[in-house]
Amino acid sequence: MSSSETEATDFEFLGQTVALGERKLFQLPVSESYSGLLVSIPVQVWRGSRPGPTVFISGALHGDEVNGTGVVRSLILDPPFELASGSLLLCPVINILGLERHSRYLPDRRDLNRCFPGSPQGTLSSRYAAHVFSAIVGRSDFGIDLHTGAIRRTNYPNVRGDLGDPAVARLARAFGCEIIVNSTGPEGSLRRAACAAGCPTIILEAGEVLKIEPSYVEVARRGIKNVLIDLEMVRGRRSPPPYQAEVDRTRWLRSESGGLLQFHVAPGDAVNEGQALATCSNLVGVEQGVLRSPAPGVVLGMTTLPAVKPGDPVCHLAIVADGVESIRKALKSKRGESHDRVRDEIATSLTISEAPPALG
Repeated sequence: MSSSETEATDFEFLGQTVALGERKLFQLPVSESYSGLLVSIPVQVWRGSRPGPTVFISGALHGDEVNGTGVVRSLILDPPFELASGSLLLCPVINILGLERHSRYLPDRRDLNRCFPGSPQGTLSSRYAAHVFSAIVGRSDFGIDLHTGAIRRTNYPNVRGDLGDPAVARLARAFGCEIIVNSTGPEGSLRRAACAAGCPTIILEAGEVLKIEPSYVEVARRGIKNVLIDLEMVRGRRSPPPYQAEVDRTRWLRSESGGLLQFHVAPGDAVNEGQALATCSNLVGVEQGVLRSPAPGVVLGMTTLPAVKPGDPVCHLAIVADGVESIRKALKSKRGESHDRVRDEIATSLTISEAPPALG
C-alpha cells in the first residue's frame, strides 16, 4: 500500500499533485454506461498542513446504504476537525450505479463487496472493484468503510474488524463504538482485501438502508474524528463510549412461528439469557410463541418487518461471554445518555412493548 508521507510534501492522485493544506475534487473513472458514457465517482482529497498517513473514508459500497454517503458529505461540507497532518480520501459513493437504482447491487446483479480486489479483465463488478481498489485502497495506509443493515433491518452502531491484526485493532478500539465484532469479513469484501494488501481497514455497521439518519451521522463523525486523533492527524482528545465490549460470536435468532411480531427490545439493548426478545401472534392476536435470548448479549440488529414466517431472522445478538451486568451498570452512568439517544432514534422503526417474564 502507500508509503507514509513522513518525508514527502507532494501527494499525487490520478496524475495530479495535491499540495499540503489543499483540497481538491477528483472524478475517478470506474466504468462506462450502456451508451458508452464514462461513469465516475467523486473523491475529495484533503491534505493537512504536514505530511502523515493517508486514510480513505468510503460510503455506499452497497448502493442503497446512503447513511455513509450522508456522513462523508457532512465531513466535506461541515468538517468537525481541522486536519493537522496526513491526507484523507473522502469517497461519498463507491457504488454509483447501485445508488442511481436504489439498489444494493451493480447492474450485473453482483455484490460489489464480494468482488475485491477485482480484476481488470473480469466481470463488470470485478473491473469496477479493481478501479476502486487500485486508486483508493492502493493509495491509503488505513481505511474506514461505512455500512448499514440490509433491507428491512436496522443495526445499532458497531465496528467490525480483524482484531488479530494490531493495526486494525487500534482503529477499531479508537473509533469508540460500544460493540466491536472481531471478524475478518467475507471473502471478496473491501475490508478483507484491503487488510490482506497491507491497508488496515474497519467498517461501521449502523442504521437502515435508503436513509440518512442523524444518529448515524453523529456516531460516524465522532468515531472518524476519534480515529484521526489516535493517528495524530487531528488534535484533541477522543470521546469514549460508555463501555466497550469485544465479541467473537454473533447469532441471528429466527422465528419459530408465522405471524406478527411484538418487539420487547431495541437495537443496543443488553439482554440476559432467557429474556424475551419478541412475541409472535397470529392475525387475531393469539400468541404463537416467544423468542428468547439463548445467552447474555447485546442486540446488534433487528428486523423492521413485523410479519414473519418460520425461519425468518428477527434479532441479531452479539454474545457477551462475561455477561451484561457491567454493561448495564455503565449505561446507567452519565455517559450512557448518548447511548439512550441513539438507541431511541434507531428504535423509531419498531414498536416496543413490555416483555413477558423470563423462564424459570
